Amino acid sequence: MDELQSAGLAEAFLPLTVAAERENLFGYEILVAEQDGVAVGFVAYGPEELAWIYVAPECYRKGIGARLVRAALDAGPSGLCVEVLLGNEAALSFYKSQGFVEVGLGTGAMPGNVQYAVSVHRLIYGSDA
Repeated sequence: MDELQSAGLAEAFLPLTVAAERENLFGYEILVAEQDGVAVGFVAYGPEELAWIYVAPECYRKGIGARLVRAALDAGPSGLCVEVLLGNEAALSFYKSQGFVEVGLGTGAMPGNVQYAVSVHRLIYGSDA
Protein backbone atom coordinates (compact mmCIF):
# COMPACT_ATOMS: atom_id res chain seq x y z
CA MET A 1 0.00 0.00 0.00
CA ASP A 2 2.88 2.40 0.74
CA GLU A 3 4.10 2.14 -2.85
CA LEU A 4 0.66 2.77 -4.28
CA GLN A 5 -0.07 5.69 -1.95
CA SER A 6 3.21 7.41 -2.85
CA ALA A 7 2.27 7.14 -6.54
CA GLY A 8 -1.30 8.37 -6.00
CA LEU A 9 -2.73 4.93 -6.79
CA ALA A 10 -4.13 3.77 -3.43
CA GLU A 11 -7.40 2.79 -5.13
CA ALA A 12 -5.47 0.16 -7.15
CA PHE A 13 -4.58 -1.83 -4.00
CA LEU A 14 -5.26 -5.56 -4.14
CA PRO A 15 -5.00 -8.00 -1.22
CA LEU A 16 -1.85 -10.12 -1.34
CA THR A 17 -3.80 -13.29 -2.12
CA VAL A 18 -5.30 -11.67 -5.24
CA ALA A 19 -2.11 -9.90 -6.37
CA ALA A 20 -0.02 -13.05 -5.84
CA GLU A 21 -2.26 -15.06 -8.13
CA ARG A 22 -2.63 -12.39 -10.82
CA GLU A 23 1.10 -11.61 -10.87
CA ASN A 24 2.29 -15.23 -10.53
CA LEU A 25 4.22 -14.63 -7.29
CA PHE A 26 4.90 -18.34 -6.87
CA GLY A 27 6.44 -18.56 -10.33
CA TYR A 28 9.45 -16.65 -8.93
CA GLU A 29 12.24 -17.66 -6.60
CA ILE A 30 11.24 -16.43 -3.14
CA LEU A 31 13.45 -15.65 -0.15
CA VAL A 32 11.87 -14.92 3.23
CA ALA A 33 13.26 -12.81 6.08
CA GLU A 34 12.41 -14.04 9.56
CA GLN A 35 12.85 -12.43 12.93
CA ASP A 36 12.28 -14.53 16.04
CA GLY A 37 10.58 -17.17 13.90
CA VAL A 38 8.13 -14.71 12.32
CA ALA A 39 8.19 -13.76 8.63
CA VAL A 40 8.90 -10.02 8.38
CA GLY A 41 9.53 -9.71 4.67
CA PHE A 42 10.19 -11.43 1.38
CA VAL A 43 11.74 -10.86 -2.00
CA ALA A 44 10.78 -12.61 -5.25
CA TYR A 45 12.96 -12.61 -8.35
CA GLY A 46 13.20 -14.26 -11.73
CA PRO A 47 15.86 -14.64 -14.38
CA GLU A 48 15.70 -10.96 -15.33
CA GLU A 49 13.80 -9.06 -12.67
CA LEU A 50 13.47 -8.33 -9.02
CA ALA A 51 9.70 -8.58 -9.09
CA TRP A 52 8.52 -8.26 -5.48
CA ILE A 53 9.91 -6.99 -2.23
CA TYR A 54 7.92 -6.60 0.94
CA VAL A 55 8.95 -5.66 4.47
CA ALA A 56 6.43 -5.43 7.29
CA PRO A 57 5.92 -1.73 8.09
CA GLU A 58 6.91 -2.21 11.73
CA CYS A 59 10.29 -3.46 10.46
CA TYR A 60 11.11 -0.55 8.14
CA ARG A 61 14.58 0.99 8.40
CA LYS A 62 16.14 -2.03 10.09
CA GLY A 63 18.13 -3.26 7.08
CA ILE A 64 15.75 -6.10 6.23
CA GLY A 65 14.99 -4.82 2.73
CA ALA A 66 18.68 -4.33 1.99
CA ARG A 67 19.48 -7.86 3.17
CA LEU A 68 16.66 -9.30 1.06
CA VAL A 69 17.85 -7.46 -2.05
CA ARG A 70 21.44 -8.53 -1.42
CA ALA A 71 20.37 -12.17 -0.97
CA ALA A 72 18.43 -12.06 -4.26
CA LEU A 73 21.36 -10.47 -6.08
CA ASP A 74 23.75 -13.06 -4.64
CA ALA A 75 21.45 -15.95 -5.57
CA GLY A 76 20.11 -14.63 -8.85
CA PRO A 77 21.56 -13.86 -12.24
CA SER A 78 23.44 -10.66 -12.92
CA GLY A 79 21.69 -7.70 -14.47
CA LEU A 80 18.43 -7.92 -12.55
CA CYS A 81 16.04 -5.08 -13.29
CA VAL A 82 13.38 -3.48 -11.13
CA GLU A 83 10.60 -1.00 -11.82
CA VAL A 84 9.55 1.67 -9.32
CA LEU A 85 6.33 3.64 -9.60
CA LEU A 86 6.80 7.35 -10.34
CA GLY A 87 6.23 9.19 -7.08
CA ASN A 88 7.80 6.47 -4.93
CA GLU A 89 10.94 8.42 -4.16
CA ALA A 90 11.74 6.31 -1.07
CA ALA A 91 11.91 3.11 -3.15
CA LEU A 92 13.86 4.83 -5.93
CA SER A 93 16.43 6.07 -3.43
CA PHE A 94 16.57 2.64 -1.76
CA TYR A 95 17.31 0.76 -4.99
CA LYS A 96 19.93 3.28 -6.03
CA SER A 97 21.60 2.83 -2.63
CA GLN A 98 21.72 -0.91 -3.36
CA GLY A 99 23.62 -0.43 -6.63
CA PHE A 100 20.77 -0.17 -9.12
CA VAL A 101 21.13 2.42 -11.88
CA GLU A 102 18.19 4.16 -13.51
CA VAL A 103 18.08 3.47 -17.25
CA GLY A 104 14.82 5.12 -18.23
CA LEU A 105 11.12 5.57 -17.72
CA GLY A 106 8.24 3.46 -18.90
CA THR A 107 4.46 3.41 -18.99
CA GLY A 108 1.88 0.68 -19.25
CA ALA A 109 -0.84 -1.21 -17.45
CA MET A 110 -0.29 -2.08 -13.79
CA PRO A 111 0.65 -5.75 -13.45
CA GLY A 112 -2.18 -7.60 -11.75
CA ASN A 113 -4.57 -4.66 -11.99
CA VAL A 114 -4.53 -3.71 -15.66
CA GLN A 115 -7.34 -1.16 -15.43
CA TYR A 116 -4.77 1.26 -14.00
CA ALA A 117 -2.10 2.93 -16.12
CA VAL A 118 1.25 3.43 -14.44
CA SER A 119 4.53 5.20 -15.09
CA VAL A 120 7.72 3.69 -13.73
CA HIS A 121 11.42 4.28 -13.28
CA ARG A 122 13.37 1.38 -14.81
CA LEU A 123 16.55 0.36 -13.02
CA ILE A 124 19.20 -2.32 -13.60
CA TYR A 125 21.65 -3.63 -11.07
CA GLY A 126 25.29 -2.83 -11.66
CA SER A 127 27.54 0.03 -12.61
CA ASP A 128 27.77 -0.99 -16.28
CA ALA A 129 24.00 -0.79 -16.84
